[in-house]
Amino acid sequence: MAFGTPTKYWKLDPCTVADGPVGWDRAVSEASEEYKGHMHNLCCDNCHSHVAMALNLMQYDGLSSWNMVTLCFLMMLRGKYVDTWALIKTWLPFALVVTVIVIVSVTPF
Repeated sequence: MAFGTPTKYWKLDPCTVADGPVGWDRAVSEASEEYKGHMHNLCCDNCHSHVAMALNLMQYDGLSSWNMVTLCFLMMLRGKYVDTWALIKTWLPFALVVTVIVIVSVTPF
């Protein structure tokens, strides 16, 4: 993994795909075939784009308009942390930066 091991997951249901698990497997295979030659980057063409393509191919939940932004927000809302340490790794750096900014902004110089 380019950015470390996953810290969150969103368990999807293969039964919400038109062709069920067979359609699921076909879409994942097609998306992986397409993305095996792509260079993933942080902002534009990353793992979220890869997953969104698979979800579009399988028309997950009757939709074919999945994109990395939608996927990002749904991961924040519906995703579950793999464990407590994953939650800490995700939010501790942000909390530290905010704490430093608050301390610096309220401290008179």
